[in-house]
Amino acid sequence: MKNIILLLIFLGITQTLFAQNFQIKGRVLPPQKHKLENGFVALKGTKFVSEIAENGTYLLRHVPRGDYKLVAFGLGLQPLELPITLHADTILSDITLQELSKELDEVVVQAQQEQTFGITRMRSVENFGIYEGKKTEVVVLKDITANLATNNPRQVYAKITGINIWESDGTGLQLGIGGRGLSPNRTSNFNTRQNGYDISADALGYPESYYTPPTEALERIEIIRGAASLQYGTQFGGMLNFRFKKPSCKPIEVVSRQSVGSWGFFGTFNSVSGTVLKNKLKYYAYYQYKRGDGYRPNSGFDYHNAFASVSYDISKKWDIGLEVTKMHYLTQQAGGLTDKLFEVNPRQSVRTRNWFKVDWNLFALTSTYRFSDRTQLNIRNFALSALRQSVGNLERINVADNLNANRTMIDGTFKNFGNETRLLHRYQLGGQHHTFLVGARVYHGTTTAKQGEANNSANPDFYFLNPDNLENSDYSFPNKNYALFAESIINLSPVFSLTPGVRAENIQTFSEGYYRQILKDGAGNVIVDNKIFEKLNRKRNFVLFGLGASYKPNENLECYANFSQNYRAINFTDLRIANPNFVVDTNIHDEKGYTADLGVRGHWQDFLTFEATAFYIAYNGRIGQVLRSDQPPLYNDYRFRGNISDARNIGLETFVEVDILKAFDRQQNKSLRWSVFSNLSFVDARYVHTQEASIRNKKVEMVAPLMWRTGSTAKYKHFSSTLQFSYTAQQFSDATNAKRTAAAVEGVIPAYSVMDWSVSYGWRWLTLEGSCNNLLNAKYFTRRAESYPGPGIIPSDGRGFYASVQAKF
Repeated sequence: MKNIILLLIFLGITQTLFAQNFQIKGRVLPPQKHKLENGFVALKGTKFVSEIAENGTYLLRHVPRGDYKLVAFGLGLQPLELPITLHADTILSDITLQELSKELDEVVVQAQQEQTFGITRMRSVENFGIYEGKKTEVVVLKDITANLATNNPRQVYAKITGINIWESDGTGLQLGIGGRGLSPNRTSNFNTRQNGYDISADALGYPESYYTPPTEALERIEIIRGAASLQYGTQFGGMLNFRFKKPSCKPIEVVSRQSVGSWGFFGTFNSVSGTVLKNKLKYYAYYQYKRGDGYRPNSGFDYHNAFASVSYDISKKWDIGLEVTKMHYLTQQAGGLTDKLFEVNPRQSVRTRNWFKVDWNLFALTSTYRFSDRTQLNIRNFALSALRQSVGNLERINVADNLNANRTMIDGTFKNFGNETRLLHRYQLGGQHHTFLVGARVYHGTTTAKQGEANNSANPDFYFLNPDNLENSDYSFPNKNYALFAESIINLSPVFSLTPGVRAENIQTFSEGYYRQILKDGAGNVIVDNKIFEKLNRKRNFVLFGLGASYKPNENLECYANFSQNYRAINFTDLRIANPNFVVDTNIHDEKGYTADLGVRGHWQDFLTFEATAFYIAYNGRIGQVLRSDQPPLYNDYRFRGNISDARNIGLETFVEVDILKAFDRQQNKSLRWSVFSNLSFVDARYVHTQEASIRNKKVEMVAPLMWRTGSTAKYKHFSSTLQFSYTAQQFSDATNAKRTAAAVEGVIPAYSVMDWSVSYGWRWLTLEGSCNNLLNAKYFTRRAESYPGPGIIPSDGRGFYASVQAKF
């Protein structure tokens, strides 16, 4: 890594010393009866930026010879792009900007999205975040043709490299994705956010996301990889941010979507938005309802989600915003299957009494103050009050469900609040423009975890039979987190930059409660029943460092590299949840390590987009699961979960997309477009530095060594069609790489291939959409669960058809 950074520095210095540089002067004028505010002139795709003075003049220094596109823009004015060829000091003619109406702004944004075919990248500085020299990807929802009614992740994340997907349900109630060999379990290895603030259950001890914003409400999905740990907290996967649609520029705009599909699916999504009070007050709200019977028996669901946001411009410098989210759903869980049951009929269910309920309430109060066009302050306050409850039979799936036996109930509540404040400052030094970001985070949360017996009915009865004396455990997990972080873009030359960063963390986690230790003899009689009380606390202070580098020889090419330390806290509820399918090590502790990237990305001839990234993840004290056996006389297999070994993940992520028609005809009719993409990833993840022979040099569980997604999109005027193919290679579900077990909790996940097809047609205010998920009706599964919604194999949905109609007024 050191050699790579030195090479990039050398290239940047060489470019600066030996290139012949010139300057560009000129003047930018506003339209009549307007004042030019926050004006800048920049050379597109470079770091050459000049502030426009009060008299309209600007000056760009030390610009190498070449062809450029000069862009001039100001607050509330339409940007103007001017091609120039520079071979000497140049004084340009006056540039007059025109007023930018809100309607025109939407047209410009839409045109940019049409050029992306649904995938783009974060800018170097965006939404009070620094992304220079980092691996970033953005899904532009308006520009993809996919099944949005069910949040189909294969289609939505088709162009995101290295993403492994769990398909626990085919209706999009929960999202399970993991990148670069990290577990997809409820997206827990990402710091998951909505409009920039946390939405997971507990960012420290239980970072699982039971709530996923509906794709019908989203404008874009932003993914920043492992180097994001400095800005977004302690995790290895990076940051995932769901950004909602912006309010309409009209006083009121209504969108109504109605969807139907296979297995009794019905969904309705209705939103209203607008801008009023002289463009100072903006609002956006929606309500979504979904229900269905599910692909398998005993898998019906009922889902409600509502969101409302309002923002107000107090002045030209200061705005505030308020957001409220409510989500509630109840679903029956069909349970897992053994390998034999799956082979016979993947649609069958052998559990009729398992239920799951989630209630999520999110609140956010945000404010942005602009001291000047160079210095801005952003404050995000957020809070969560939520619960998840499950009731059912957790016994091994190869054991028949005794309908007269009591069920097990697990009750979890999550209450937390936090503040994240960021100050962004742009400054000029040594003839170059630089950016500095400093921030602070305060987070307090309390998670409770209770487990005990529930009744023996088949109904969704979420109450304990003995609430004052639970049969398993009753714990409270308070926690506190204080952090300071800083990053900066330091431009050493017009084409080369460094992005150093640092994060100081203080983490305090506490646990208080009891668990029951119950032993039975061979006849099932209780011979030991101990209630063990605990009161523990862990306090940690540490500092994380990172460094990124970016080399942009021209606007179409970038080479980047980054290194960042990582840290991930243990999962609270792993400590004291009793499950016959696995046992947790009482000495389990936090994980440490680092991530590193080396990549190249860019465009060629306006029709080819490409990116290739090599990465390395060092995961020290990785928490994993090892297959072990009970003591005699039972010898039952079970999973042992703990810090089983160090691990390292090495991989290569590649993405290529070609605009076919533009490649052969540069003057082609813009109403007809046709693209083909390939998203290919290789990952080798293995356990290293371990004394346990059963896992030494074995493959890390839930890591597919090869993932390939490819597809084609054709667009003609208002019609669009996308055909997509996904392949995921064989992977293991435990660290010992067991091939098959009687309980089906461990074993291989065979390679699988899935094809999807979606179409869309728009006419004025009406849009019609259709989709066929799993077009070839493949029989496959993506996970083996040790707990809910299993245990055992969780089959993925077969072929399903969906149709949506949208009206926009």
